[in-house]
Amino acid sequence: MGRVTERRRVVRVRDGRVDRRPDTLVAEEPLEIRLNGKPLAITMRTPGDDFALAAGFLVSEGVLGSPADLRTIAYCAGATADGGNSYNVVDVQLAPGVPVPDITLERNVYTTSSCGLCGKASLDAVRTHARWAIADDPPLRLSPALIAELPERLRAAQRVFDRTGGLHAAALFDEDGELLDVCEDVGRHNAVDKVIGRALRAGGLPLSRAVLLVSGRASFELAQKAVMAGIPVLAAVSAPSSLAVDLADEAGLTLIGFLRGSSMNVYAHDRRVALDDPAP
Repeated sequence: MGRVTERRRVVRVRDGRVDRRPDTLVAEEPLEIRLNGKPLAITMRTPGDDFALAAGFLVSEGVLGSPADLRTIAYCAGATADGGNSYNVVDVQLAPGVPVPDITLERNVYTTSSCGLCGKASLDAVRTHARWAIADDPPLRLSPALIAELPERLRAAQRVFDRTGGLHAAALFDEDGELLDVCEDVGRHNAVDKVIGRALRAGGLPLSRAVLLVSGRASFELAQKAVMAGIPVLAAVSAPSSLAVDLADEAGLTLIGFLRGSSMNVYAHDRRVALDDPAP
């Protein structure tokens, strides 16, 4: 797994028995994202798919919308004091003519592995910068039975979680429930950026026929990322926030929370859930 996991000594106590042994932990390291050579953001992430993470982050910020907007993504050489490459700094070069936003004036440029972007302005900012309206034509119609199967399909595709128990995951499914892509990361928002970034680089945006499933809660930031990628359905195994529901309602996003077994709560735009076809 390379730098995705690391080994540490641990003292395990089980029913009064003490056992000293190595344990596998998910790696967490900072990633600095630069835009045209200038520092833009720092996120704590699990190394791997760093270029996709940077591209997906810039989709969420309204900077990128197609592979043609992107000239290059590369690790920055000389990122350490001795001139070595830490592989923790990436520079995104935009194609000629693509506007370079002054994002640092609108948002805090530090993100964490848990909370996503801090200081995101408002629902108005997402509405202003969204490239695509959520327009699934013809509209998606997903049965509760199909939706209920998605968490288990995601769980089966999580490779590193089985070794560490410490990763979030994001997956894209098509309207038939087939897994399109899955990414893992210590930060749920990073996992979403990675799957969206891979879709961007493959020319797959907007994701107008896709379902995005996340392994944790549905925050405003995750709803924002779904909207910015043109995704019509966001499902989460845990709770949504009130602002996520507000954004979903305004943007036309179907938002599902507490997706566990055959149970789920549909918080916005239930027209895409075929409620006349209940889950078993």
